[in-house]
Amino acid sequence: MAAPQFTIWGRLNSHNVKKVAWFAEELGLNYVRHDIGGQFGYTEEYLAKNPNRLVPMIEDGKLSLWESNAILRYMAAEYGGERWFPRDPIDRALADRWMDWQITYADAQRVPFLAMARTPREQWDMPAIARDVQACIAHLAVLERALSEKPWLSGGQFGVGDIPMGVYAYTWFSLPLDQFGLDRPEFPALTEWYARIRERKGYAQQVMIPLT
Repeated sequence: MAAPQFTIWGRLNSHNVKKVAWFAEELGLNYVRHDIGGQFGYTEEYLAKNPNRLVPMIEDGKLSLWESNAILRYMAAEYGGERWFPRDPIDRALADRWMDWQITYADAQRVPFLAMARTPREQWDMPAIARDVQACIAHLAVLERALSEKPWLSGGQFGVGDIPMGVYAYTWFSLPLDQFGLDRPEFPALTEWYARIRERKGYAQQVMIPLT
């Protein structure tokens, strides 16, 4: 097998790195991933190419690219063909919107995630957790409505538009809401979509790992 030219830089306990690694599996890319960021720190070489002190970044031939959703769009266009990068701009846009919508959802989920994964229980800020869980629920009600109308965020079939929120769905369903003293509302369409995503091999390998 030829040496991979597609390189993913980033630790796999990052939501944004998970997106890219999962999509690489979906595309069947020959790639290599290097841990960097967080507990692994950054090298001067990396920061010269990505001065944001964030992950992920990819290198693909002469291209260095950061920002996870921009990377997903590039991967779909460069390697996905019509299956992953529809020719019709309307089809692309309707799926694409959920990639940007995920960014607003991520802000709501950050405090509960950090409490669960990286903060001792005695230091939990319960009012902030409760506030942000309610913000998550409000966002997920929007997602529930969309998924009750179509089976996938990308439309009639699983596509790149499902990747970003697919990663965050794993965290949502992993949050110990009972330990926070909060109830998890029923979202049947979201739950069914999540069950189908969990069946995907790349998702199990790259996303469903311990949250740290």
